[in-house]
Amino acid sequence: MGQHIIVGAGQVGTRLAALLAGQGHTVRLVSRSGNTVPGVEACAADAGHREALLTATAGADVIYNCINPPYHRWVTDWPPMADNLLAAAESTGAVLVTLSNLYGYGAVDGPMTEQAPMAAHTRKGKVRAAMWEQALAAHEAGRIRATEVRASDYIGEAGDQTNFGSRVIPRLRAGKPVLLMGRTDQPHSWTYTGDAAALLAVVGQDARAWGRPWHVPTNPARTQ
Repeated sequence: MGQHIIVGAGQVGTRLAALLAGQGHTVRLVSRSGNTVPGVEACAADAGHREALLTATAGADVIYNCINPPYHRWVTDWPPMADNLLAAAESTGAVLVTLSNLYGYGAVDGPMTEQAPMAAHTRKGKVRAAMWEQALAAHEAGRIRATEVRASDYIGEAGDQTNFGSRVIPRLRAGKPVLLMGRTDQPHSWTYTGDAAALLAVVGQDARAWGRPWHVPTNPARTQ
């Protein structure tokens, strides 16, 4: 079964913890607040502090990076946390599975695939692209084993953490006005949080998945 350690207790990390625990794995959920779910060990640690993260991930067979700093802090917060996660994977020998998104591709004029180049043109996208490139380089050098799961904007049961959570659906049902994201007539793909968690669990345990990125199966694009 092994020791599965999830860093980040947000909308996907908590679902992943419950899923892995249900499969009979030993699961530790690491977050700054020490949040947990039933049947899962809670651990309070800040991924930005290397020694704290190394302690929190000791004994890991798989480390899942499910962190998502506030958007306005990606440029400052992600690089040290990404470095610390790489150090934790190298120290423990664990597989590093990173939950990511589509920012790293930059502007595209067709369907996105895992084979598309990391051609980010924004600061946030360049941060995400650099994280994958560093993890892949470490994987190819034999220092760690790594894979990455990429999702679009989320839908799911995580309340106001998802774009179509409690900020939209209850208000819609009550006939109240809602605030949507971007253009309402622009087709957009939405990823279900449960599907993201399911794919993370799969790639973390299958050696055939390591050394490359994977897209979460996602609904066809629809307008809001």
